[in-house]
Amino acid sequence: MPTSAVKPEAKKILTHPIHCLAFGFGSGLAPKAPGTFGTLMAIPLYWLLSPLPLLVYALVVLAAFVIGIYLCGKTAEDLGVHDHPGIVWDEFVGLWIALFAAPAGWLWLLIGFALFRLFDIWKPWPIKIFDEKMETGLGIMIDDVLAGIYALIILQGLVYLVGPDLL
Repeated sequence: MPTSAVKPEAKKILTHPIHCLAFGFGSGLAPKAPGTFGTLMAIPLYWLLSPLPLLVYALVVLAAFVIGIYLCGKTAEDLGVHDHPGIVWDEFVGLWIALFAAPAGWLWLLIGFALFRLFDIWKPWPIKIFDEKMETGLGIMIDDVLAGIYALIILQGLVYLVGPDLL
C-alpha cells in the first residue's frame, strides 16, 4: 500500500518507533481480529528465536516482556485508550511463552498458536481479572503472559503424552 494511501492515524503509528512496535510492526492495524494478526506477525520472530538455547530464549522473552510494559503503556497513554485493540506486542510475548521449548514442526506451532489464541480470547480465571483491573502497561501485558503460560502448560502436556515426534 503506498504511503499516501495509509490513514493519517496509521501513518502516525507506523512512523513512531514505540507505537510501531506496540502495534506489532503494523499488524495491529488490521481492521478485524488485530490480536490474531499480531500473533501471526510474531511467528517469523519466533522462528528466529527458536534455535536459541532455552536460557537465552527465556531471557529474550523476559526482555521483550519488560520492554513491552513500557511500549504498551506509552502507546495506550498517547492514544488515550487503555489496551487499544491494535496494541499487539503483548500477543508477541504471549505466543513466545506458549511456544517455549516446543518441538520443531508446523503442527506444534499451529497447536501452540491455537491454544494461545483460545486462552487470550477466553480469558479464564485469573486472566480476566488482570485484564479488567490493571490499567497500566503491565496490565496490558500480563493477561497475554498468563494466556501464554496456560497454553505452554497444555502444549507441554501434549508433548509429554504423545511425544514430540508423534504428531
